[in-house]
Parts: sequence; structure tokens; C-alpha cells
Amino acid sequence: MKWLLETAAVAFAMFSAVPVPQFEWNQKNMRYTLCAFPLVGAVIGLAWWGWAAAASYLALPAILRGAVLCVLPAVLTGGIHLDGYADVSDALASHASPERKQEILRDPHIGAFAAIRLCVYFVAYFALCCAAEPTAAFLRCAGIGFVLSRAMSGLLLTALPIAEGSSLARTFASAADKRRVGRILAAVILACFAGLYLCGSWQTLLAAALVTAPVVWYYRRTAQRQFGGISGDLAGWFLVKMEFWLLAAMLLAQVGVSAI
Repeated sequence: MKWLLETAAVAFAMFSAVPVPQFEWNQKNMRYTLCAFPLVGAVIGLAWWGWAAAASYLALPAILRGAVLCVLPAVLTGGIHLDGYADVSDALASHASPERKQEILRDPHIGAFAAIRLCVYFVAYFALCCAAEPTAAFLRCAGIGFVLSRAMSGLLLTALPIAEGSSLARTFASAADKRRVGRILAAVILACFAGLYLCGSWQTLLAAALVTAPVVWYYRRTAQRQFGGISGDLAGWFLVKMEFWLLAAMLLAQVGVSAI
């Protein structure tokens, strides 16, 4: 039991800003850390539910409710995935060689293209949060989306080649029992898709599946062709994209169900 708690604590210490007990990272508690990664998404989903309930009780305007929903993932994760999104945005905008792109990923400074794309992302994500009707079904599906994006990110980290010089991604991928971790995360992904159907509708499931496939394909193609493999920054870039498009899919499904 102790190693399970340590594994979860390592996952939250690495992938969130949620205060947890600190343990020394070792081979035992890092072996299944990626399996605990989706738990961070579950916490974000619960935070969304709590804030939506509070906003409804206080009869707050939709723009205020949406603003807090928009920033909650960044607050609870400490912006770790957005940092990767910004770095990859700068690297892709350089149109340089894979080696030069890797150098840009390691540069601690933020470039103009990263700033622009972060602004565009937050405006678009804010719009989605404001447009969504915070029904119980939608909030359940949104919470599943946060879990799904992290399960998918962890699975691909064990399945795709790691780029040279990517120490963080290699650390977690090397420490993981890839076969078992992959199976566990695949089961979580299937459970998430089942949950989208049970908590939402077949439109929700279909919309989520339709956005997941091209985002995963683009991630794999971009990582291999433009960076020589995946890295921690690319994993963060992928997760941010997955969260955005899953939310857009759920909003589209909600609109579609309402129109029927």
C-alpha cells in the first residue's frame, strides 16, 4: 500500500501543483507513475464540478464561471504542460532542423510565437468554457476528458521513440514497466470512452473519438519528423491540444443533442 501512495505522490509532485507528501524518487515508486498520471485529471474534473456548482449556487454570470473554469487546469498543474506547449510552438515556428528545434526546446526563454499561440489558446479555451452549459452530464464528460488526455499522453510516452537529449521523458519512460503500464493505460482509455457514452451520449463518444485520432496522428508525425522523437515538452504540447479538442468535441455534442 505504501508504494501505491508513493507512486501517486510522485505523479502529483511531477505533473501538478497540488501539495503532496514528498518522497525520494526511486525505481519502485516510478515504475507505475504514469498509471497515476490520469488521477491528476480526475482532480481537475472534480475542481471543475465544484466551481460550476458554486457558480450556479451564487448565480454568477457565465463569463465569470467560464473564466475560472479556463484557468483551473493551469492553476492545478502549475502550467507544466503549457510550458511544453509554448516551447514546441517556438520550435515549430522556427522551421529549423530537428537538432535546432531540440535546442529551442531547451532554451528557457519564451519567444514571440509562443506568446502569440498561448494568447490564442487561452482566448479559444475561454470561449469554449463560457459557451458550454454546465449540466451534470457535461461536467462528468469534461472530467473524463481530463483523465483521457493524460492516459493517452502516458500511453504514447511508453510507445513512441524518445528523442535524443530528452532527459525528463526518458527518465519516466525508462523507469516504467512499459508493457504493464501500457496495458493499464489502454484499459483506462477504453474505460474513459465507455464513460463518455454512459455519462453523455453516443454523440459525445463519437465526437471525442473523431478528434482523438487526428490529434494522436499529428503528434506522432510531428514528433518523429520534426524532433526525432518525443520529449517532455512535446508530451505537454500534445496534452494541451488533447484537452482543448476534447472540450470542443463535448461542446459540439452538447449543441447537437440540444438541437435534436
